Amino acid sequence: MIIFDKLWITMKNKNITQYKLIKEYGFSPGQITRLKKNSNINTHTLDMLCKILNCNIEDICEYKKDK
Repeated sequence: MIIFDKLWITMKNKNITQYKLIKEYGFSPGQITRLKKNSNINTHTLDMLCKILNCNIEDICEYKKDK
């Protein structure tokens, strides 16, 4: 399972809020919800987050084995 716990830490460190992702970068509230629930997202979303946050993919998500 891919989890996005690191995303929220990276966003906080870069002073990017969920509101800013929606209003300034065109993210939909549905995308934010999927990230919060560790649901499926596409690679375009990951690419956009890396560009916005100026970070690497490992700063956003990580793989954890399902239990």
